[in-house]
Amino acid sequence: MTTNREYEVDLSIASFRIEEIAASSVQDWQHPFLEIFRPVPPVHEIQSRKLYLIPTQFDGEFDPDFAPEPTSAQDLPDLMGWTQLFAHNVVEIWAGRRSPSQLASQCHYRIFSELVRKSGSQKQVGHIRKIHIQEPLDGICEATITVRYEDRLRAILVRFEGVDKRWLCTALTLL
Repeated sequence: MTTNREYEVDLSIASFRIEEIAASSVQDWQHPFLEIFRPVPPVHEIQSRKLYLIPTQFDGEFDPDFAPEPTSAQDLPDLMGWTQLFAHNVVEIWAGRRSPSQLASQCHYRIFSELVRKSGSQKQVGHIRKIHIQEPLDGICEATITVRYEDRLRAILVRFEGVDKRWLCTALTLL
């Protein structure tokens, strides 16, 4: 004789019901034992945002070994002196007193081609009055330069990015 009772239970797949959890059945999950089985919502990592006012596009595809490499401002030349010299050269190029090829290595090729096109477009050389420099991120400089042309004040907007251990002009606009 056995001490265990034998049960005759007929279990089949037809005896089970599969139900989806609806949003209206949230109160079913209030039971303390069922709480551990609540579906966990996926966790999305929040990445810190970076400020890029003008997206850098070097165009083309680069071999990873030869791609332009961002450089920190600590490893670059003095920003104020660099900006003043660059602005002076640009103003002379626009007046037709300097060759644009002198700035070829300091400009992105799009900026350089625009500089060549506008070479000699001004009647006189402007005089630089003030330079305001902002650094939104490490290795990026945005400058506003006021230039006097006779009785008229104009502004030059310039953006430099630290690339391959040098400043590279990626935006240049005369307002």
